[in-house]
Amino acid sequence: MTSQPEPHQGWPGSADLDRGPVAPGFRSAGGPAQAGRGAGGLDAGNWVADQRSEQPRGPRRPGLRGIAFALVLAVGLAGLLGAAVGVAHRLLPRRFTAAQQRQIIGWEMERRWRVLPAGKIFPASVPYTVPAAALDGPDSLTLQAQRLAISPAESCSAAVLGPAAAVLDSHGCSTALRATYVDASGSMVATVVVAVLPAGTAASSVASVLASTATEPGGPAQTFSVAGTSAAGFGDGERQVSDVAGAGPYVIVSTAGFTDDRREQVTADDYVHAEMTSLAQGLVRSAELVLGARPRPPTCPGAPGC
Repeated sequence: MTSQPEPHQGWPGSADLDRGPVAPGFRSAGGPAQAGRGAGGLDAGNWVADQRSEQPRGPRRPGLRGIAFALVLAVGLAGLLGAAVGVAHRLLPRRFTAAQQRQIIGWEMERRWRVLPAGKIFPASVPYTVPAAALDGPDSLTLQAQRLAISPAESCSAAVLGPAAAVLDSHGCSTALRATYVDASGSMVATVVVAVLPAGTAASSVASVLASTATEPGGPAQTFSVAGTSAAGFGDGERQVSDVAGAGPYVIVSTAGFTDDRREQVTADDYVHAEMTSLAQGLVRSAELVLGARPRPPTCPGAPGC
């Protein structure tokens, strides 16, 4: 018995690919046979080309267009970065150099006598402390001096004695302020002088020179008598003790004495001398704390025109 051929078993649509070679001149359902075609009717040359096109290719080098795009992108990013830095510079606080900070602080301190009320520089009441040693006890005693009057702004030569006036003038002193106080008992009186020097002047060194010009215990400050008060008779002859200090561009000097006609030297009584000295020192320290306070380091918000 002759066996029958098995029917073709293949994937749907793959029948043409599984057929054997076609005899020359045989026409299939797809059309006449073409010379040079391989199995399944595929052209051998096209098949090789297709296989080559599917082989993996190496990395491609960037062309001129890609390089140009990269350069444009880099320039754009640099511009954005520069703009961001400029905006940040305008928004962040400005930083001053150390020299600029010293100069600005000097200006701030020098103008205080102009912008502060007179009552801030010379308060109505000023505390002063008598040391415990003068009281023969364990505790010191704090008293209050009361302000009698404040003088108008005047020349430096009108507020200090001759030799001291020459020292202040040589350092550019422009203005002097004075105020007079009476002690808690009403028997002692004192005048405090503030001499204004140019900004940046080391007033502490000028104060040392100024103190050396005094030839008597009353110091270089001129008294400021106040008519109609217990300080009406306070003159140069009543000056007995003094104190001097420098604060920023200010030299602060005081002189103290009795409000009455007593001519005895205050040094004859330890307690009286300690209290009068404390009074003179307390007035200088009070003005020193106000005028010599160091301002905060200057900053700038960075706004236009700052």
